[in-house]
Parts: sequence; structure tokens; C-alpha cells
Amino acid sequence: MMYKRYFILLLLGYTTLGWSQEKWRNPLEFPLYLAGNFGELRANHFHSGIDMKTQGVTGKAVHAVQEGYVSRVSVSPWGYGNALYLSHPDGTTTVYGHLDHFIPKIADYIRQQQYKLERFQVDLTLTPDQIPVKEGEIVAYSGNTGSSGGPHVHFEIRDTETEEVMDPLPYYKHLIKDNKPPKFAGILICPQPGSGIVNGKTGKTELKVTYDAKQRPIVNAKITAWGKIGFAIKANDYMNETSNVYGVRQIKLTEGKQTLFLSDLDRFAFSETRYLNSLIDYSYWSKHRSFYTKCFIDPGNRLRFLSAKNRGIIDIEEEKTYTFTFTITDDFGNQSRMNLQVVGKKQAIPASKDQGTELFHWHCSNQFGAKGIRLFIPKGNLYTDLDFVYRVKEEVGRLADIHILHNEPVPLHEKAKLSLRILRDTLEHKNQYGIVQWKGKRGAWIGGTYRNGWIDGNIRELGTYTVSADTVAPNIKPIQPEQWNRKRIIRFQLTDNLSGVDTYKGTIDGKFVLFQMNNRSVISCQLNQEQIKRGDKHQLHLVVTDACGNRSEYNYSFAW
Repeated sequence: MMYKRYFILLLLGYTTLGWSQEKWRNPLEFPLYLAGNFGELRANHFHSGIDMKTQGVTGKAVHAVQEGYVSRVSVSPWGYGNALYLSHPDGTTTVYGHLDHFIPKIADYIRQQQYKLERFQVDLTLTPDQIPVKEGEIVAYSGNTGSSGGPHVHFEIRDTETEEVMDPLPYYKHLIKDNKPPKFAGILICPQPGSGIVNGKTGKTELKVTYDAKQRPIVNAKITAWGKIGFAIKANDYMNETSNVYGVRQIKLTEGKQTLFLSDLDRFAFSETRYLNSLIDYSYWSKHRSFYTKCFIDPGNRLRFLSAKNRGIIDIEEEKTYTFTFTITDDFGNQSRMNLQVVGKKQAIPASKDQGTELFHWHCSNQFGAKGIRLFIPKGNLYTDLDFVYRVKEEVGRLADIHILHNEPVPLHEKAKLSLRILRDTLEHKNQYGIVQWKGKRGAWIGGTYRNGWIDGNIRELGTYTVSADTVAPNIKPIQPEQWNRKRIIRFQLTDNLSGVDTYKGTIDGKFVLFQMNNRSVISCQLNQEQIKRGDKHQLHLVVTDACGNRSEYNYSFAW
């Protein structure tokens, strides 16, 4: 009955979803300061919420911002760590991530399911009748779990029906001070291959932005260009009373009264988030780990919050001075503007230097084959046409040749299928073979499936690949075993040489016991009298496997 009532309320509330921009209560019990804002550029994704500071510590009470019910809980060593999802009658779902622990009624439910499934990592969906919550009710306590870089609460607002994420800041402007405008940090001018030139060069030109005595952004450089060019900018936002650096909400490029490009990020779907790799200059990010946002749109970029004239590509076709204006704006309406003058100078445009092995088109599937390699890129994975360059290195003693897929990293929106032939197929256990990607001197395990002397795997970036083997079992290292009895907690560090720890399971006296894992692969089991009788001798058995099926075991007899 409650489920039907809740569904009706959800439908009624959905008509005003997010558009009234009402003021919501603070999930925390102290003034709100942010460590990160919505839409910030991150590795392969946009930041999907706001990061609320918790005064540098864990254990702060987290409150439900509206009435509703626990619709989902997830526990993982990675990602959001301990995360709570509350669905509300207005059609929104709020998400609270990196939590330390939950209130008892939620924690008890999770623990029951972990023992039922016999694993620590769970992702559970609940019905409205199971755990309702009231507005302001404490639901959890802040932490630093999962892929977190310090104590904070990651907070999201989602459209319950579509799962799309929305900018939470409009609901919390009344709690945050911000009269600081965003700032420009750099300009990148990108001549289009074979059809543009800047300052006599066909390569990208990076320009430093400085500020005059009145804090106006300026570029002290003479720029001449001809043909088709695009711009990219590096910019950051700031807020009062913090030293943090944030992402910019809106970017606008104009010439006179004409808008050439507009990015206004207030909402996106998780299926779109990887289009970030098309919005940024991916090559620059790969080399410098710094983001330039393009003010032009690749033909395969499907981000809904972008609009442009001629995709933002500018044709310098007259010998005159062009004046372009960049405007960056934050959630509070603070703005910065910068003018950039480009002098049109007619000059010959050299043909593109790339003499690729194959021409890949963004609007269709592409495939490539050579000795010992097969590559298939499904339609929708390239953002623009690619003059694909292939090279191969042969090294004595390797299981496979080293295959270099293009002369710089190229992101794929979802995945491509890569098949590599094994030169020395000697392993009895074929699942120990796997594709690895080389970046510098480090190899990242991709894995794959063995097939008649080949390994088939999925990749998400064009780069350097070969085949390796993982024949070494994971390492199980006890942590301070002399203190286990006194502290009533058993702890291990799990490591693996290549493919990574995949599963682990602990039992005491043959019965499953829950070992929690943190993001450093440290697992711990809290001893309690409900499960283990005091005064008796007990036998601990721990089994750990890696992604290749290599297995390690650890046995320990103890009295408690």
C-alpha cells in the first residue's frame, strides 16, 4: 500500500522536478563549503555532484535533505565506497557517497545481505516500504571510503526516472558565499588538419593568459591565421573563504553579437559522461594532466549542453582583424570576459603531414588487420575522422609483438575489440594470458579471452598493447597478528603482481565471516561473540584469487 502511495506522490512531484529551485536543507550540521562542484572535468568523466567538506575529519552526521525512502545502498572499496541513495516524492533521488558508516537500521540490512551473498561488495535495491526516512533524519556518517582523496561527502541530485544527474548548487546558493569570478589560465588555438594555419604553423599554439592592473585577462601575443581554426580554453572557478579550485559552469564564444559556441553544463546522463574526452583536448591532457576545453564540437560528440555555429569551427578567410570574446560564468552569475584578436593573413596551408596506415571515419565502424593483430572499432566510438597510424615492435622473449595503435592516445567512447596473437603459446592454463597496455614503463592489465592462440580483449583507448601472462598467485600479508586477539580484529594486506585481486573469502570454523576491504586492499574482520564462541580454539581460512584464477590460501589457528 505504501509503495502505491509513494508512486502517486512521485508522479505528482515529477511535474515540478528541479524547476522550482526550492531551498533544500544542508545534509550536514555546519556551514557548507565545497571541495568540488558539479561538472568539473575529471579523468574520463564529468563530476556528477558536489563534494561537501566535513572539517577535515570523518564521522560527521549526514541528514536526509527531504523525506523519502532508501532506494539503494552500495558498498565497495572503490568508486563511491559506502553510498546511500534516497528517493523522494518530488521525483528526485539524492546520493551520499564516501560514507564511513550507516545508521543501525540500514547497516543491519546491509550486513544481512552481505552474509546471505557471502561477499563484502554489494549493490542493493530496496522498495519504498523497507526503510522510509524523514526530512532531517540522520541516515549515515561522513567518511573517506572508496576512491576518495580525503574526508568529504559526495552529494548528487538525480532524476529518479531517468537517472540523469543535475547540478545541486541552485538548491544550495543560500548556504554558500561566492562573489569571485572564474579566471582564464590559457588559450589553445587548433588549426584544423590540412585546412588551417596559425602563426605559420599547422600545429596547435598555446598562449598564456595574464592579468593587467585592473585584473582584466589579456593575451600578449600577435596571432595571424588563415583557414579553419578552433579554440580551446583553460579556466578555473573560485569561491569565498576557500582555497579550492572549481570547474566553470558556462563557456561562451562570440564574435560581435553572434554566438559561435556555448557550453552550459547543468545536467547530463551517465551514458554521456565519457564524451568529456571529446570536449577536452585529449592529447594535451594525456601528456600534461591538465584540461583544455574545446570551443568547437567534434562531429561525433553528442553532449546535449553544447551548441555552436558550424560546430564552432571558424573560417579565417579575409585579411582583416577578427575580435573574438570568451565569456566564462559560474553558478552564481560571476563572469569573466576576454577578447582575443586574430589577424587574417593569407598564406599557403600545407597538406596534413600524417601519412596514416588507414583512414578511420567517425560515422561508421572501422577495422584493421596486420600480422598478429586484429582491431574492430564499432560505430559510435570515434569522435572525429582519424588518419590511423600503426607500428609494431618485435622484442625477443616477449609473448607477443608490441603493437602501437596510432602515434598519440585516442579515446574511444565505449570500447573496441582488440585481438593479439601469442607468439609463444606455452601455458597450460590459458586464462593466465592477457592483453596489457603500456604507458611509459608501466603495464596496465586489460585481460581478455584465449582463442586458438589469440587473446581477444576490449580496449577504451588507442595506445600501445602487447600480451603478458600472470602466473603468480596473490600475496596475503598479515598485519600485526600479535594484536589480533587484544584488538579483536584480524587484518590482511592483499596484493597481486599484475591482473589484480579479484575475489576473497574468509571462514572461521567453516562458516563465512565478513572481511571488509578498503581502497588500499586491506581487509579486516571484527571478531564478536555472536559468531565466535570465546574460550574455544578456532580455525581461520582465507582464499584469495586474482583475475587470472591464480589462488592463494592462508590458514591460522587461534584461541579467543
